[in-house]
Amino acid sequence: MITQRVFFAFVEKRRMDCKNRIIKLRESTGLNRKDFCKLVHIPYRTMTEWELDNRHAPDYVLWLLEYYIRNEGLMVKGRNEGGGDSEKETT
Repeated sequence: MITQRVFFAFVEKRRMDCKNRIIKLRESTGLNRKDFCKLVHIPYRTMTEWELDNRHAPDYVLWLLEYYIRNEGLMVKGRNEGGGDSEKETT
């Protein structure tokens, strides 16, 4: 049986994963929050709440954002590794 403490630890880790994944995805494109929101058609306020960890994106939204960014070639070279080059990847 899962204890309450283990459950809350899992929930807290998932919350941090959401915030960090959203920020990492946005930064991988080299866009600021406003431009990223326009690109993916998510309201600016919603994205801000996710990045500030006030609200949490559903898992399917994170998966779809990752899929879209990777398959549309929107990642900036080196950003997926943590670098800072400004050219876009060619696939």
